[in-house]
Amino acid sequence: MPAHKPKRCAIYTRKSSEEGLEQDFNSLDAQREACEAFIKSQTGEGWRLLKQHYDDGGLSGATMERPALQRLLTDIREHQVDVVVVYKVEPPDAVPGGLCQDG
Repeated sequence: MPAHKPKRCAIYTRKSSEEGLEQDFNSLDAQREACEAFIKSQTGEGWRLLKQHYDDGGLSGATMERPALQRLLTDIREHQVDVVVVYKVEPPDAVPGGLCQDG
């Protein structure tokens, strides 16, 4: 069986309110854990988790002006990320134009 080409995986997490973010374990941590488990399940396909965190806490998904999202998009453009894993995808009509693009 041929080896799979390694895929560098980034996790993007977001929570629209700051409520609960001060807790030791919060919604962003829970999202990250679920995504890490999924990436681990894909190890046989060559998936590898990047160390960089892309977490936007307390920021609305209605805007693209989110610091971690902008860092992630830059890293994608610079070919540092092959796969983005998210816990939950917003309905298409709630996603700002241009965010969900292929290629």
